[in-house]
Amino acid sequence: MHLSWNEIRARASRFAHDWRDANYERGETQTFYNEFFEVFGVNRRRVASFEEPVRKLGNQRGFIDLFWKGVLLVEQKSAGRSLVKAREQALDYFPGLKDQELPRYLLLSDFQNFELYDLDENTPPVIFPLHELPRRIEAFAFILGVQQRTFRDQDPVNIHASERMGSLHDLLKASGYDGHDLERLLVRLVFCLFADDTGIFEPRGIFQDLIRERTRQDGSDVGPWLMQLFEVLNTPEEKRQTTLDTDLNQFPYINGQLFTERLRVPAFNGIMRERLLEVSGFNWDAISPAIFGSLFQSVMHKDERRKAGAHYTTEKNILKVIQPLFLDALKAEFQRLSQRRDSGRKNALIAFHDKLASMRFFDPACGCGNFLIIAYRELRLLEIDLLREIFHEDLELGFKNIDVATLSRINVDQFYGIEIGEFAARIAETAMWMMDHILNNRLSLEFGNSYLRIPLKTAPHIHNQDALEIDWEIVLPASECSYLFGNPPFIGAKLSVRRPARPGASHRQPRRQRRHTRLRNRVVSYRCPIRKRLQHQHRLRRYQLHHPGRTGCPALAVAV
Repeated sequence: MHLSWNEIRARASRFAHDWRDANYERGETQTFYNEFFEVFGVNRRRVASFEEPVRKLGNQRGFIDLFWKGVLLVEQKSAGRSLVKAREQALDYFPGLKDQELPRYLLLSDFQNFELYDLDENTPPVIFPLHELPRRIEAFAFILGVQQRTFRDQDPVNIHASERMGSLHDLLKASGYDGHDLERLLVRLVFCLFADDTGIFEPRGIFQDLIRERTRQDGSDVGPWLMQLFEVLNTPEEKRQTTLDTDLNQFPYINGQLFTERLRVPAFNGIMRERLLEVSGFNWDAISPAIFGSLFQSVMHKDERRKAGAHYTTEKNILKVIQPLFLDALKAEFQRLSQRRDSGRKNALIAFHDKLASMRFFDPACGCGNFLIIAYRELRLLEIDLLREIFHEDLELGFKNIDVATLSRINVDQFYGIEIGEFAARIAETAMWMMDHILNNRLSLEFGNSYLRIPLKTAPHIHNQDALEIDWEIVLPASECSYLFGNPPFIGAKLSVRRPARPGASHRQPRRQRRHTRLRNRVVSYRCPIRKRLQHQHRLRRYQLHHPGRTGCPALAVAV
């Protein structure tokens, strides 16, 4: 059975770390490639040989550094030697090979750099340094006998992908499949597309293959296939029927309540099916939190967005809020602790880790969750830096004694939000799980061991409620809240103020602005033991953000 790509990437990270100083061709080549094949769980002796003799043009005798007949030819050089000459030397071997021995792939390397050529496809070579091997490892899928999947690298998941999802949403809605079921369906599809490209689904691409290979071109059976897939994703492997379709049974158990609810079966047509296949062609491994804000807005009519006060806050502006509020101080504290050289350094770093794990974050008008997502990402990245310092000695020994599954103590259940729109609330929840998986992959690569939080056991606390009606103490008691931040609903500067009809006339805020003011007042009234002192010292922080072309867009950041 093949190793999972997550495990292979983790092994590739260890390999890159172990060989970061290699440079001598004759003394290290064989050990280098024996361990390289072990990254894939393949015994090199079973497939390839070293120093394979071959006759070159002119009847000269040559030796191929590593040769896998019909598959791979490797020409290895010492560090710093020209790979252009290495390619010329490798091609000189071809006249002496039989037709059935001609390799499809040509690999050139000087230990610290790789150039991989697919001679059948005649595509540009894959060129990268050794430290990028974990990210590029799937270029070597042929070692496992797996056909490499082609991605549209020029079109990473971005606004175009969200527009395609919005188009699919509109097609389904126009056909009469709307409301709660449509919003749930779209969120599940976003998760499946992401899981298909990031190692949650193994092997990679099985969701796209299921839609492309098992459904009819007219789309008439796409809905039933999706419903059956969702049921599989909600069923533990040991509880599935033994007669379950093999293509469905390879999907993992997800949990997290994401696939629990039964939805109406959507009736797809050929255009809807093509739209789903089109969006699955994007590389969802390049996911950005920005996709969720744009996706949320792309499925809302302009007037609906205006009515709801929905707007998308850029990552740059989110960082303007969370950096001075708490992130800068946490990073400064970490830097101070990491620079200590006394015997209490490690215990101090562990205590700082305890502090990070105990913090709670709250956005009472979270929309599609971008404030929470980016705050979570920044906290996890800080944690990875922290763990690198705590386990510095183990890392120097080559990752051997570190159990990655026990390392990370920061989780999505430290984040709380309130959102009145159901679709946005579900997008926020799902996006947090996706960001968690991205960061788990990052942690795996840092420490050389595969780590997945699947099936899902924890969830962010996103409440689909009206922030003006629900008691915030139910969501998160103020005494447990570390920081409160966000960007409340905004309807635009021109619509937010109604000028008096004549001098001296009484002024009354429009209903939408009154709602916004009430939300700000709720923030001020959300108290905890230290809030009275903060208010007395006027340390309630408000940051006024200005989006291009828009004035008066408010964002609140409160240290509680």
